[in-house]
Amino acid sequence: MNYPQQKPRGAFRRFFSGIGSVFTFLRNLVMNIFFIIFLLIIFVVIGSSAPKPLPDSFALRVAPSGVLVDQRSYLDTASLLMKDDKEESETLVRDVVDAINYAAEDKRVDSIVLELGGLRGGGITKMSEIGQALLTFKAKSKKIIAVSDSYSQDQYFLASYADEIYLHKMGEVQLTGFGRYMTYYKTALEKLGVNVHVFRSGKYKDYVEPYLRDDMSDESREHNSQWLNALWLQYTATVEAQRKLPDGSLNNLINNLDVKLTEVKGDSAQLALNEKLVDKLVTRNEIDNLLIEKFGKSDEGEFYKAVGVHSYLAETHLHKMPKAEQVGLIVASGTIQDGYQQEGSIGSENFVELLRGVKDDKSIKALVIRVDSGGGSAFASEIIRGEIEAIHAQKIPIFISMGSVAASGGYWLATAGDEIWATPTTITGSIGVFGAFPTLENSLQKIGLNTDGISTTELGGAPSIERPLAPKMNTVIQSGVDHTYQSFIKLVANARKKEVAEIHEIAQGHVWTGAKAKEIGLVDHLGTLNEVIAAAASRAELKEYSVQLITQKLSPKEEFIRKILGDDAKVFVPKSLLKPLVDLQTVQQELSPLLKPLLALQHLTDPQGIYASCLECVSP
Repeated sequence: MNYPQQKPRGAFRRFFSGIGSVFTFLRNLVMNIFFIIFLLIIFVVIGSSAPKPLPDSFALRVAPSGVLVDQRSYLDTASLLMKDDKEESETLVRDVVDAINYAAEDKRVDSIVLELGGLRGGGITKMSEIGQALLTFKAKSKKIIAVSDSYSQDQYFLASYADEIYLHKMGEVQLTGFGRYMTYYKTALEKLGVNVHVFRSGKYKDYVEPYLRDDMSDESREHNSQWLNALWLQYTATVEAQRKLPDGSLNNLINNLDVKLTEVKGDSAQLALNEKLVDKLVTRNEIDNLLIEKFGKSDEGEFYKAVGVHSYLAETHLHKMPKAEQVGLIVASGTIQDGYQQEGSIGSENFVELLRGVKDDKSIKALVIRVDSGGGSAFASEIIRGEIEAIHAQKIPIFISMGSVAASGGYWLATAGDEIWATPTTITGSIGVFGAFPTLENSLQKIGLNTDGISTTELGGAPSIERPLAPKMNTVIQSGVDHTYQSFIKLVANARKKEVAEIHEIAQGHVWTGAKAKEIGLVDHLGTLNEVIAAAASRAELKEYSVQLITQKLSPKEEFIRKILGDDAKVFVPKSLLKPLVDLQTVQQELSPLLKPLLALQHLTDPQGIYASCLECVSP
């Protein structure tokens, strides 16, 4: 067979073919260079990940940064690129507690230095858990020093556990008390023509108040003041006990701050010293020299000999062999939503997968679920609760550890546990249900848009955001809300072995502290997460065990990005390119408190539009 001969390429085609070859060569060259760089980064990461030998004696440096959390929020690649090089945005409470507890038994560590300047908050419950570990450390006749240029209210709570507190000569201790203020949208929504249709069961269920009022209702003011005052009492009692101050000292200082500051001519540092909140006023150079004198100079420069929490845990875990029998630990942190959600939120499908993994793991002999959630979707809460209950068939003890907040939907899923534990300052309860649906018919009319049509029934096409809510639909939704509330209180009554009427009296959306919740029978015991783990192990009759943290599995691609790129990804991206994104993120953070109720609407994804959620259930 004769094939047609290929025509010779002309000069024009040869020219562009040559250019294409050059581009192909350059592209392959660049890709190979990037591949070599990736290999180098891999070697650097592997080499740097091996813990360095620790000194024979050193201070444990506890320097939490950002917000204290029970579970880190998921960060995508873009967020990893925008991370601050010097400071983490979140600190795991469990890491800090574990490091302090290990150090209490470590002969190489005789002191802790609390560097608290980077701590942005986290709530009294999480700080109290760290405080309990600090007390255990001090009980071993070891010392704690706190240093900072200034102390916020949260920072000072942790500092109060120290034997010595140092403050910069131009610093201050910022004590103001706890307060909760909301932005209310009723008038603004009316001006915009937005109608928010609300359905609720429970007179204290104030999640939806910002859309219906311009001020706080009497019921909301009543129950919020109860738990807020209880938490502030816990704060002041703890600080005054640690600093050996007379009862009422902090309230007296705050309520007379204007007069007391005038007496010291506005010198807030001197006032803190006079009030015995701190032990000594220093400059940065003075505190650096003092710490070097106490602990010796670091081999790495003008710094005292200290080991940070992450380095210390890395070395400690290197020498700890996991036991054959495990206590599983799952963290349920964030808003409860349907489907799959990233860490920092609780997705019903993700959580079910984690729980089913527990059933399949024969080494797990007990399970602790740490709940740090103000609730969310009622349907998702029930899906999770049902799956927790299914584990009982495996004869595995299931203990619930309530963190800063375990309210509404968070309490719903907690009812499946064999025992419910809280801390005295946990925010819990809020056993109530609501539904909310906005319609924009008035807004659309203002700009000349109208909706019209036909339907085969009185409810056809309802509910719809562009049309008024049909009167019958109001009844339909309210009936669903009432039914869900009755299901909720029956669920609680069965779990707590009480009458439904008894639960109704303490439900209706009322928020309680952990201490009060134990008093009225909503929780079984008060204790820290470690105490709950020990109790669960005891129930399972485990003498030796390890704690297995059960988390969502990352894809191989995500594992690669986090391990190899992570912080090093910033090397490839100029800061100037990231600045607009960082600025936008900053604006969003600043507006977040003002827009909180509106932003909360994005989580209202329950298939029936019914929610067990608590907007203001946030431990200060």
